[in-house]
Amino acid sequence: MRSADVRMSAQRLAIARAVLVLAFVVLGVRAAHLSVFDQRGAKRGEAQTLRTLTLAPERGSILDRNGTGLALTVEAPSVYAVGREVTDPVAAARLLSRELGIERAKLLRSLETRKGFRFIRRWVGHEQAERIRDAGLAGIGIVQEPRRIYPHKGLAARFVGFANIDGDGVRGVEQREDAWLRGTTRRLPIERDGFGRALVLNGETTWGTAGGDIQLTLDAALQSEAERALREQVKRTGARGGVLVAMDPHSGEILSLAEWPTFDPNRFREIAYGATRSGAFLDALEPGSTMKAFLVAAALERGTLHPDQVIDTEGGRFRVPGKTIADHHDHGLLYPAGALGVSSNVAAVKIGFDLGPKDHYEMLRAFGFGATTESRFPDESAGVLRHYDAWKPLDHATISFGQGVSVTAVQLATAVSVLANGGHLVRPRMVSARRAPGGPWHPTHPEVMRRVISRETAGTVVAMLENVVTEEGTGTQAALPGVRVAGKTGTAQKWDKVEQTYSQQKFRSWFVGMAPADAPRIVIVTQLDEPKRPHHTGGMSAAPLFARVAPAQLARYGVHVESESVQLARRAAEDEAAATAST
Repeated sequence: MRSADVRMSAQRLAIARAVLVLAFVVLGVRAAHLSVFDQRGAKRGEAQTLRTLTLAPERGSILDRNGTGLALTVEAPSVYAVGREVTDPVAAARLLSRELGIERAKLLRSLETRKGFRFIRRWVGHEQAERIRDAGLAGIGIVQEPRRIYPHKGLAARFVGFANIDGDGVRGVEQREDAWLRGTTRRLPIERDGFGRALVLNGETTWGTAGGDIQLTLDAALQSEAERALREQVKRTGARGGVLVAMDPHSGEILSLAEWPTFDPNRFREIAYGATRSGAFLDALEPGSTMKAFLVAAALERGTLHPDQVIDTEGGRFRVPGKTIADHHDHGLLYPAGALGVSSNVAAVKIGFDLGPKDHYEMLRAFGFGATTESRFPDESAGVLRHYDAWKPLDHATISFGQGVSVTAVQLATAVSVLANGGHLVRPRMVSARRAPGGPWHPTHPEVMRRVISRETAGTVVAMLENVVTEEGTGTQAALPGVRVAGKTGTAQKWDKVEQTYSQQKFRSWFVGMAPADAPRIVIVTQLDEPKRPHHTGGMSAAPLFARVAPAQLARYGVHVESESVQLARRAAEDEAAATAST
């Protein structure tokens, strides 16, 4: 009997063992199926502990032509929350409110109602991030994400632009080159620990492709000098603001582009979006008498004007249908060079009428007016140049001396470059080279869009424009000791919207210049908005700004303005030579 009981117990034990083994086999097969053959199980498990955080990629750098960093990307800590994982929203709201200065009640409501991922505060201080991390709050975490910084703050801010908090270029070069600079998206895995705290798995970070770098044609040192000179001239003349563009007329390179007032792109969230635009590219303004240079060039090119032709200014008053065009003085009989030198409106109207509206319009279009410069700068203005079919005689007359037509400062610099480089329209160039991540620099190249006038015509007009910078001309204050300068002043009356007429009190002053006049290396356009009398004219405010900035711009080409001691020595030698000749 006892042996039978033993045998029965053994059988039961064997059956129990078999059942347990079978159960383990079934469970093992099921686990293998879920984890190997059916990924849904594995994904469900991972979903309970893992999250994926998508961040902007590391944006490429913007450098000046000498390698100075104008826009760089650094890693900055940001605070985030995953609402469904926050186990103590009261404690979390208390800590984050204290550290980040956010209203506690508002923060608490957000933590209790928003269950998904959200940033609490981006780009916080490193000490703040450490204190929040050390608190070990479930559902609250710190992640390092790219932050755009501008080391030189307001330097060239309107030209360089800025990238927003999500890493998108939204102004200037940042926007123009956004596709090259931005790279591809970056993803970070986030895992919860046993206490529900979110942990960024830095060791398993998956980085997107970093953006490429660009090198600008801009020279940071020259840019700084140009901005300082512009700021001081705005203050001295009482103007509301101003613009300065310096360009290489042969390559189209923008060497300096200063605008005042400027702004700090590091603080873009504190600035009205409209205040960050680049007026040099976007503001279409009446250029005043600077347009006379292109009128004379057009008339010479089309053969309706000769350099030795005499123009009767008829006592300084000339009647056209609807208005009498007047000069400030009776200049009598003038050659074209003299007409540019004294900036005679009457002479300009007569030259324009001889040229005819069709040829005048076509030549202005050839110089690039009425169209963008094709620089690809975001939202660049084409200016305003109505078709000649819409011109009445009075319209043609005023366009001849720069009223009824609008241009941008960059457009004007590009057109002046046609005169300076021998007749070619060159596309403005702001990027000198690009570099893919880890690769070499690849330079860009100048682009000649078309020939506008002959080399002979260009040379003749430049020689005429030297008269503007003589003692008899309107641009005397643009003169540089020992360096020949050619240029043209402009004083544009601003339109009074209330009175529906041109203001007698508000002006924009212009000067367009090139140097050395015998072989131009630079073109500079200066413009001041509403300088106060007696500085309201181009000759009194914009021309001196040219003279202040040009020496440094010329020096990079090895062209040096004479110092005071050299001037005195040269004058003494000239006087001695003259005395010897007389004896």
